[in-house]
Amino acid sequence: MTQAKFKIKKGDTVVVTTGKYKGVTGEVTKMLLDEGKVVVAGVNEFTRHAKPSQTNPDGPYKVQKPIQISNVALVDADGKASKVGYRTEDGKKVRYFKKSGEKV
Repeated sequence: MTQAKFKIKKGDTVVVTTGKYKGVTGEVTKMLLDEGKVVVAGVNEFTRHAKPSQTNPDGPYKVQKPIQISNVALVDADGKASKVGYRTEDGKKVRYFKKSGEKV
């Protein structure tokens, strides 16, 4: 089975469009391509309760859970959500914002 291709990449700044964290902006830190999910910094954080040990002396720690890639959109320079397209410039394929026409 082939892997799905997404227009959002690791390191992109995105805004959450639906759900509990709607309107929150963050950076994509991890892509789960097989599941169609992304991990966004500062979004969907939970506390994992663990007993203090030598490897984890503090006990409870924060975990970021993934959200569906369809629930996020790329943010352009103006801070607004925008769709992404592809075009060729000087023989290279580049991503651009469809609203403003700027390169990502």
